[in-house]
Amino acid sequence: MSFWDLIVSLLGQGLVITLLTTVLAAILALVLGFIAGLMRLSKNKLVRFLVSIYVEVFRGTSLLVQLFWIYFVLPMFGITMTALTAAVLAIGLNFGAYTSEVVRSGIQSVDKGQIEASIALNFTKVQRMKRIIIPQAFIIMLPNLGNQLIELFKSTSLVALITLTDLTYQANVLNATTLQTTQIFTALLVIYFVIAWPMTKGMKLLERKMTEGRM
Repeated sequence: MSFWDLIVSLLGQGLVITLLTTVLAAILALVLGFIAGLMRLSKNKLVRFLVSIYVEVFRGTSLLVQLFWIYFVLPMFGITMTALTAAVLAIGLNFGAYTSEVVRSGIQSVDKGQIEASIALNFTKVQRMKRIIIPQAFIIMLPNLGNQLIELFKSTSLVALITLTDLTYQANVLNATTLQTTQIFTALLVIYFVIAWPMTKGMKLLERKMTEGRM
């Protein structure tokens, strides 16, 4: 097998793992972010306090340390998981904390007049949230959610450090095997950019589509 065939083979395998980790972690982060963001607006002080602990802990500590803690420390307490599960959990929890702030600020940015009008129309809290607040808040959130998605994708390079065979892990294996550092890491750089660029453009397109007719 030639050098370039080896690159395509191993980096191709790593790419599948990277994309899988990105998709699963993004879904988890979005779900956690919306739940935590809504809970941070709760009138219940205990709920707000508990959620704020989660948000501040995961925003205030390193994602790398969180990865290590989940993958290497939890087994000491009898909680074991695969490298992929640990990666998705750590990245999802970390970015879920950041996303919760995006959700909270987005909801709070909705025009108060819209909310008062929905109250005047006797909408329930669920109806107000579903029909008035979330649709408008989501448009406000989109730019920040897009940025979070790109950052999440780039953060997956850290999972190589817990032995998950992603792009970065496979690039390190290739480098140790062939010592062709320049070619390998240039290819890695290009791959990350080629994936991130359409994601950026896609989020901008989505934002433009959703704002049509609303401005």
